[in-house]
Amino acid sequence: MKKTAIAMLLACVFAAPAVFAQQSDAAPAEAGHGERMVQHRVSYLTTVLSLTSAQQTQVTNILTTAEANRSTFHTSMKTAHTNLQNAIHSNDAAAMEGAANSIGTLTAQETLAHAKTEAAIYQVLSAEQQTKMAQLETEGGHRGGPGFGPPPGR
Repeated sequence: MKKTAIAMLLACVFAAPAVFAQQSDAAPAEAGHGERMVQHRVSYLTTVLSLTSAQQTQVTNILTTAEANRSTFHTSMKTAHTNLQNAIHSNDAAAMEGAANSIGTLTAQETLAHAKTEAAIYQVLSAEQQTKMAQLETEGGHRGGPGFGPPPGR
């Protein structure tokens, strides 16, 4: 059991730097990326749900706040992964456990923040729009994150 857990942890550790390197290289190099993602998401929701201009403003504010928070989570997660790498290199089991726990906590916080963002957007919608949104979620046409629109081919 312990060997399996360590193997899983190591697999995650070695895969994580590649994932975060891609994200961290893209984010700072492209100023305004988050803004464009917010605009894209608002545009998508406007198209599929016929948002009013007031709703567009509300959704834009919700997503802009979420994007700013996501950036903070990203920085914290990158630090936690660096700490985990350092602990692995120094064979410090206690530090590995602490870093892994930090990563777990940050992941839970990010998931909760995302859920709260989606709930806030849902509350802005009319009953008819909420029904349409639920239908999109069921069909997989709604990806639920800043900047995500319909799947390819739609």
